[in-house]
Amino acid sequence: MWNWEYNNWPNFDFTQNLNAPFEEKFLIDAGRILGANLLIDESDRQDLVIELMSEEALKSSQIEGEYLNRDSIRASIRRQFGLPADHRKVAPGENGMAEMMLDTYQNFDQPLSHEIMFAWHSSLMSGRTDLEVIGGYRKHKEPMQVVSGSLYNPKIHFEAPPSNRMKSEMGGFISWFNSSAPDGASPMHALARAAIAHLYFVSIHPFEDGNGRIARALSEKVLSQHLREPALIALSHSIEKEKKSYYEQLEENQSGLKIDRWVSYFSKTAITAIERSKKLTRFVIDKAKLFDSVRDHLNERQKKVILRMFREGVDGFEGGMSARNYISIANTYHQQATRDLAKLVEMGALRKEGRGKGTRYHLNLG
Repeated sequence: MWNWEYNNWPNFDFTQNLNAPFEEKFLIDAGRILGANLLIDESDRQDLVIELMSEEALKSSQIEGEYLNRDSIRASIRRQFGLPADHRKVAPGENGMAEMMLDTYQNFDQPLSHEIMFAWHSSLMSGRTDLEVIGGYRKHKEPMQVVSGSLYNPKIHFEAPPSNRMKSEMGGFISWFNSSAPDGASPMHALARAAIAHLYFVSIHPFEDGNGRIARALSEKVLSQHLREPALIALSHSIEKEKKSYYEQLEENQSGLKIDRWVSYFSKTAITAIERSKKLTRFVIDKAKLFDSVRDHLNERQKKVILRMFREGVDGFEGGMSARNYISIANTYHQQATRDLAKLVEMGALRKEGRGKGTRYHLNLG
C-alpha cells in the first residue's frame, strides 16, 4: 500500500522528542546566519542573496536532471530584483525558475494558496509544449507513477493518488500547511513541518511535472516562516550532493505513515545546508575584502578574470584557474597571462598550487 491508501491518511506519525536536538540546533545556527548578515553592507548582502538563490535554483533543477546556466540564472534574478545585469538572453526555464525563487524569498510570509502554486508551476513550465496542463493540477486518467528501468521491465517506485482526487487532496494540503504555520491554529516545529510539507506534497504529486522543485520551495517557505525572515539556507545544494539517499528516503517513507526516518533525514540535511550557507556568507564577505584591497592595482585583463572567478562561486573553477583558462577569459597570449598571474599572486589576490602544466590558481580568501 502507498501512504495515501491508508484510512488515516494524511495523519503522518513521528516521535517529536527524537527531533528536538535538531530543531534547537537549526534555530540557533540559522539565527547566527541572520545575525551575520546584519553586519554585511547592503551591496554585499544583495550579492549573498543572489549567490544563494542562484545556487539553489541550479541545484534544485539538477536534482531532477535539468541543468541550467548559472550566469543566466544570476542575470534573471538580478533583473527581477531591479539590479543591473548583463544583456544576455535568458531561456524560459531559467527565467521561470528565477521567478519562483524570487517569490519564495519575497512573499514567504503569505499563506499558501492554490493560486500561489499555480503561479509557481506556470513559471517553472514556461516554454513547455508537451504538458496537458500548465498552471493547474493534473487531469489525465493514467496513473501518476514514479518509474525507473526499461519500458519492458519498469520498476514502480511510487504511484500517486488519481487525478480526480487532486482538488480535495490539495485543499487538504493547503489547509494543513497554513494551520501548522507559527501563527496557525496548530503550529508545528520548523524542521518537522518542512519535512512533512515536502513528503506530503510529493506524495500527492499534483502537477504533471515540477513537483520536486515545488516541494523544495515549499520547505524553504516553511523554514522562512519560522525564522520570520527569508531562509538563506542551501537546502537543494545539500540534497543534490546526496541525491541517491534523497530518493531512497522518499521511496521508503511513501509506503506508510510512520515517518521518523524521513523527519530525521530531512532535519540532518537542513543542518548540513546551514553549514553551506555559512560558507557562502564567509565567501561573500571575503571576496568583497579581497577585491577592495586589490582593485586599484588590477589591469583590465586581471579584473575581468578575478570577477569571472567570483562568479564561479564558493567552489570556484573545478581544479582551479589555469593559464589556459586565463588566456581564454582575458583574450590574451601565454606570456602575458603568465605575467598577469604572477602579479596576482604577488599582490595576494591568488594563491598558486602545483608546478609546470599542473599549475593552478585559486582565490586567496580568508
